[in-house]
Parts: sequence; structure tokens; C-alpha cells
Amino acid sequence: MTETWWKKAVVYQIYPRSFADSDGDGMGDLRGIIDHLDHLAELGVDVLWLSPIYPSPQDDNGYDISDYQNIEPLFGSLEIFDELLTGVHQRGMKLIMDLVVNHSSDEHEWFLESRAAKDSPKRDWYWWRAARDGMAPGTPGAEPTNWGSVFGGPAWEFDEKTGEYYLHLFSRKQPDLNWENPEVRQAVYTMMRWWLDRGVDGFRMDVINMISKVVPLPDGRLSAGSAYADGSAGFVGGPRLHEYLQEMYREVFEGREGLLTVGEMPGVTVDEAKLHTDPDRHEIDMVFQFDHVWADRGPDPWLLQKLQLTNLKAILGRWQAGLAEVGWNSLYWNNHDQPRIVSRYGDDSPEHRVASAKMLGTVLHLHRGTPYVYQGEELGMTNYPFGGIADFRDIEALGQYKQALELEGRTPEEVLTVLRARGRDNARTPMQWDTTAQAGFSTGTPWLAVNPNYPQINAADQRQDPDSVFHYYRQLIALRHREPVIAEGDFTMLLPNDERLYAFTRRLGDTELLVIGNFTGESVQAEIEDAASWSGAELLLTNLPGASSSALTLAPWQAVIYKRSYPH
Repeated sequence: MTETWWKKAVVYQIYPRSFADSDGDGMGDLRGIIDHLDHLAELGVDVLWLSPIYPSPQDDNGYDISDYQNIEPLFGSLEIFDELLTGVHQRGMKLIMDLVVNHSSDEHEWFLESRAAKDSPKRDWYWWRAARDGMAPGTPGAEPTNWGSVFGGPAWEFDEKTGEYYLHLFSRKQPDLNWENPEVRQAVYTMMRWWLDRGVDGFRMDVINMISKVVPLPDGRLSAGSAYADGSAGFVGGPRLHEYLQEMYREVFEGREGLLTVGEMPGVTVDEAKLHTDPDRHEIDMVFQFDHVWADRGPDPWLLQKLQLTNLKAILGRWQAGLAEVGWNSLYWNNHDQPRIVSRYGDDSPEHRVASAKMLGTVLHLHRGTPYVYQGEELGMTNYPFGGIADFRDIEALGQYKQALELEGRTPEEVLTVLRARGRDNARTPMQWDTTAQAGFSTGTPWLAVNPNYPQINAADQRQDPDSVFHYYRQLIALRHREPVIAEGDFTMLLPNDERLYAFTRRLGDTELLVIGNFTGESVQAEIEDAASWSGAELLLTNLPGASSSALTLAPWQAVIYKRSYPH
């Protein structure tokens, strides 16, 4: 196996609680995944990434882990996990786990011991601090720093028993681990080796660029109208991050072959990503960055902003250029934290949903980087028609709604408009398998309502339909496996100022591809400089075979991939 096998690979993310429920309790489980492995094998993906399946109080849907070396009973057992792993490997696929070690659950034995007393041996496994000087512990504003939590409210929780605060960048039930303590790091590495020894093929590392904090913890910048400060300068890409990741590589990964390590890094810059993914530095294989899924965000979080295509191209183009020689990026539109891409950057109307889902897949998968498909994306699943706040389950949505109304003076409709379009629950509605009740996800009542459009959008119908989004994604994945230019080739952005078309070329040796995606509901002609020279090129793939793309005129939401070879 080549050292960089993952450059040609496609990863499929499974959000287990929403994928398939085998026992009728309304919650997806490992047996449900086993039952649908053939769907994934037919799709052609190389790697499955499982969102957390460890024991958890489920405060943040499993990203609050209470035992790193077992399986959440809702999902199954270690025996069933081993059966799943065997089934994945038998089909020629790999499996990577979600590693959540910036924080644990407050119900993890490490934290229970840490909070027991100030002189507990594990006290400094977490970030404990006294109240701000001159202020009474437990009163508003007495928190050790002014940081806000990602999920709303302060990033500190007062603990009555010991009279101190603990840091939680996310939920108060997700206390941050103190990576300054070498005992913490060794405990994490021991756990990681245990999973690899079991046969797991690597890790997706949750918010891994937050594990190193600036010491002493500094106050953050407070914006007008905000109740709490942005503390990210104190914990994003901290001073010891490279040191920790290199230590992790030495302690866990060195000498093992065929693994995949991907670091989720909100706010990471191109230059930082290049350092993290430079193979000579021995940190991680690739990063998850967020710039392109923040392209439609403005300065006001409660004001929806339409995507400006030139902005998206500038962002993705910057990443393509920055990692052209050294480093590697993950390519994704969707995951468990993002709304459905066909509803966000495409057109989810019945007329254009299929074409725009295929176009978006084409543009993404033809970039340089490793593509990730999130469950249901291969069907063109859409956002859910949310009504009021009672329809939402996500801790982030509920916390932000409360803070926006109570502390920031927003109206319910103002906040709901954004949550309906951008909320994480859009990604978490159950997988749509067929036209039976609850879309074939469960025989019980699902933990989150199934999208009512499942009779029109489901896997069973699409596997029978050669023109479906599913079969188109199969072609995109097969193309990456077959054409070295997609994994290895140079990237050149075309038409950077065009607000309608996304166009670029890929070149490797004497092979060149031209990729164009129409991001509008109208026919558009691609005014590229050497258009005539592509007239004899092979049309490798298009999402609208019936539409003419002669003279490079693209139908609404059409994508085309042309291939030509240069004589030696």
C-alpha cells in the first residue's frame, strides 16, 4: 500500500444515531450500519468515519465521552463493533473513529476524580481556576476569563464543592482536558493504541487545534452586543499544538502502515495547515478547515447572507494554491455540523434538486484533496422544514436561541430564520432508505423527525435509477480511483470573477481536465480563453447528458468534465 493511498480515497461519514436503527428504539446503532454495508460498498467509498460511538450521557450527541474504551449501549457492544469492523474490512474498506480529546464528559471517571477535591491526583487533568480577583465565586462576571462557550453562555462552570471553576469551551458537560499535563497525554495515547491494536484504521480528531491553550489563560475580545468574549486567541492553534501532534505521532502512529489521520481545525490558516500536514513533520495526514462553509456568513450571525460564488472560489482557490506543493486538505460540503449543501449552495426545488446536487458533487470531488461524503449527500437529501424551536434537538441551536433572545435582544423569528437554514439538525434527520414508514430508518419513533420528502428521496429508489444522485456519485468516486490527474494533478482556477460559473483545470503530465459547474438556474456560456481548443476534447462526465454543452454553454445547474491529452 502506497504511503499516500488516501489521496485517491473517498471517505464516507456515518452519524450513527441517524443512520439505521436495527432494534426499533428510534436510535441508529451499529447493527444498522452492518445491515447497510453493501450500500456503501456499492457506492465505492474507501473509508468509513464513524461519529462517536463511545459511552456518553449524550449531552452533545456523543461528543461528550464518559469512557473512551467501550461502546455506548444505545449503539451496541464491543462484540458488535468487532463484527462491523470485520464486515468493513471484508468489503475492502477501512474504518476510522472519531477521537474527541479536547474535552471529555463531566461523567468520565477522570473528571469525577478531578472534581472530588482540590488536592485530587487528577485535579490538574482539567482546567480549574479560582474566581476573578476581588469577585465573589459563583456570581456573574466572576468567571476566571470572559470567554464565551461555543454553545452559548460562559465557558466556565462554577463548582460549589471546591469553590472553583472548570473550563468548557463547549457544553458545561464537556470539561476541557489539560494537555499541559503529560499524564493526560499518555492516557490519551494509550487509549489510541488500544483502538489501533483492535484493527481500527485511524482517527478523525475533533477540534484538535484547541488542545493547546495560552498560559495563563487570557481574556478575549468582547464585541459590541455580545454577552461573552471570543477567546479563540487563547486556545485556537495554541503554542504547543505542533509539539503535541508530533508527540502523538511518535507515541501512537509511527511504524504502523495504512492509517488515516485527519484533524478538524476550526479557524486554521493555510500556512498552519501546511505545517500540520507536511509529511516530513510527522503530525497528521490532512486537515478539516471551515473557510468554505463559512463563505455565506456575514458579520451578523443572525442575518442570512446569500452565497457569493466569487467568495467561495477565492477561498477554495486559496487552499488549492497554498497546499499545491506541500500538505493536504479534506474536501467536504456536508457533515454532522453543516446544513445540507443542496439546500444551501444549490437549489432543492423538485425541478433542480437532482441536477444541483450532482453539480455540487462534481465541483468538489474534482478539486485536489480527499473528498468526504456525508450520509444522505449521495441521495441529495435536503434541509428539514423546521417550524418553531420545539422542532430542534441540537444543544448548539437551543443554547444560541436562548442567549440571542435573553441576552442579545433578538426576536424569535430572527433567530429561527437562521437556525432553519443553518442549524446542525438539518444534517441529523434520519437517513432515507426507502418509502416505508419512517423512511425505513426505524420501526419505532425516530429520535429526530424524518424529513417528509422521503417518498421522493430515498436510497431504494435511487439504486434502481441509473440517473439518480446515488449513481452519479458512484461515477465521481470511480473517476478519482481511475484518473491519476484528479488526485495528483495541478489546479488552475478559471473565471475567478464570474458569479455564475465555477471553472478550473487539472493537469498531470500530458493529461488535462476542464471542470465547469453552473451555480444558477439559467443557461450560461463559459467565456474561457481557449474555449475553441477544447472543442475536440472527450466529455468525461456530465450531470445532464441530454443537455447540449456545445460551445461550452451550460444548462441550469449543469456540470461538465472534459479531458484532453497532449501528444508527447
